[in-house]
Amino acid sequence: MSSISHPIAIIPARGNSKRLARKNILPWKGIPLVAHCVKNALATNLFSEVVVSSEDDEILEISAKVGASPIKRQANLSKDSSTVAEVCMSVLQDYSNIKQFCCIYPTAVKLTSETIRDSFKTFEKTEDCDFLMGVSLYNYPPQQALIQNENGELILLNPKFENVQSQFYKECFVSNGTIYWAKNEAFLKQKNFYGKKLHPFIISEEQVSDINTPEDYDILIKS
Repeated sequence: MSSISHPIAIIPARGNSKRLARKNILPWKGIPLVAHCVKNALATNLFSEVVVSSEDDEILEISAKVGASPIKRQANLSKDSSTVAEVCMSVLQDYSNIKQFCCIYPTAVKLTSETIRDSFKTFEKTEDCDFLMGVSLYNYPPQQALIQNENGELILLNPKFENVQSQFYKECFVSNGTIYWAKNEAFLKQKNFYGKKLHPFIISEEQVSDINTPEDYDILIKS
């Protein structure tokens, strides 16, 4: 059991990704994606450790070479149905004395160390905040979202907004695959990052790189 009191960073880097095979170690600017994230996290000087959790030995070896603390993940936490929250809970079993931690996605390579530091400052100074989520604003109001019914016709996802003018819509946020901060006690009690006292941290689109498909990766390497 660790006696660390400073925050740790947790980077959950699965090896058996399906939509884009081996995405977490694909190269960008000559360096595997996960290695970029480890380096950016270490450059903040915020964390006592940057932990990479993976079931994949190659990912763990790459991460260790750039300064991460590798943790071999249990196979049952590497399924398609496994959640990031479950992975973080598993890691935190060895870090029970920390008060706060940060989860950084392994493809968030454009997220700068300065932004990570700024997010921590916001997390600490925001009153009554147990969770802080890296978010983006929607390009179009989600209140106008349409879905197809069984006849293929378009209908409003939320009919209650049918006669509401757009100037009365509330601002909407979405997690953008970058970063979460959480207080350890609240997270372990609520077992997810969408708990009570959740606040947003808006991250500029220039620093967002949520990689799930070959098309996402093509956009990244051209940037």
